[in-house]
Amino acid sequence: MKEKLRLYCTLFITTFKISAFTFGGGFVIVPLMKKKFCDELKWIKEDEVLDLIAIAQSSPGAIAVNTSIIIGHRVLGVSGALVAAIATVLPPLVILSVVSFFYTFFKENRAINALLKDMQAGVAAVIVDVVFDMASKIVKKKELVSILLMSISFILVFFFKINLYLLILSGAVTGIVYKLIQKKRKNAI
Repeated sequence: MKEKLRLYCTLFITTFKISAFTFGGGFVIVPLMKKKFCDELKWIKEDEVLDLIAIAQSSPGAIAVNTSIIIGHRVLGVSGALVAAIATVLPPLVILSVVSFFYTFFKENRAINALLKDMQAGVAAVIVDVVFDMASKIVKKKELVSILLMSISFILVFFFKINLYLLILSGAVTGIVYKLIQKKRKNAI
């Protein structure tokens, strides 16, 4: 019983701290979660991280909350998912409540505006780091189909401004078809 309570506390404190000290959106939280839950706590395996992020990203809602819920569920079931969700949502809720209370002060304060502008550069760097880290793992595995899909997706979004929903839907269908073909080939051997 003490061990399970310790796991709940660790899950809550960890997801709370990650959520409280991460600015810039859901993708910024991903490398921090990977480092903590995969590298340090060893609750999830490294090869599962990309799958969990893909599931979290394709689910409705914020990717940070979705990822926390998936990790919480993986570790402690439904109650762990609930604990992780609460711990992830609580810091932004408190911060936004304080900001809304002092909105006019923050809106007109040059120092705070400059700070927020400067933080955008750091957020961009973290997102680029995540993209390169995830892409390099796929390239190292030499998964030709994944590399091809990544490249085509980038070209379609960057140059042709294709609708992201259409891209996600077609990526999901392509992934399912590809896995079914792989499974069929494996069964044939």
